Amino acid sequence: MKIGIIGAGNIGGNLTRRLTALGHDVSVANSRGPHTLTALAKETGATPTRAEQAAQGADIVVVTVPMKAVPNLPSGLLDGAAEGVAVIDTGNYYPRQRDGKIAAIEDEGLTESRWTERQIGHAVIKAFNGTFAQDIIERARPAGAPDRMALPVAGDDEEAKRKVMALIDEIGFDTVDAGGIDESWRQQPATPVYGLRAGTAEVTKALAAATPDRKPEFRVD
Repeated sequence: MKIGIIGAGNIGGNLTRRLTALGHDVSVANSRGPHTLTALAKETGATPTRAEQAAQGADIVVVTVPMKAVPNLPSGLLDGAAEGVAVIDTGNYYPRQRDGKIAAIEDEGLTESRWTERQIGHAVIKAFNGTFAQDIIERARPAGAPDRMALPVAGDDEEAKRKVMALIDEIGFDTVDAGGIDESWRQQPATPVYGLRAGTAEVTKALAAATPDRKPEFRVD
């Protein structure tokens, strides 16, 4: 499968490593340009490219950049993607630590991924946002393994969600359907499932235990 990864930080870098190892055709981009990705490309065989080119022909696109950088992504980012492209959003809102205030999230109550959808003009599937980057490499397990972790996955496009869940299974993790994007607050920072290393039963229980109130440390006001 052709996969575009926009953002080559900890999550983006380790997804590049894992997906190329599985035989996928991966293009990876960052904000500094492809010349800064030569080491990752040499290590993995991924194709370094510019953000506006990363989605060309892609069946899945991963957007894994700081939320404050999302509005600066190139317009028409997904214009050249394959029909039915699934877009994974790994983002989290850290207003005090990094992103500054995003009024639509804090004042209007949008979920982080609903806000991201509005910025890029395309439905997204929220996944990997509460996953430790090293776990993508170190905690992948075959299906049926007793210590296999499960990841929550939220999104409105059921076909895209199935595609993303199948990819996560291939990477080495079970999945739990966390509902639509308006329910994706259940896996935002400071919720019970965020950073949880557990199987499907515990992840399902943690999602159900979440409350929609944004914790003070994840607000500016």
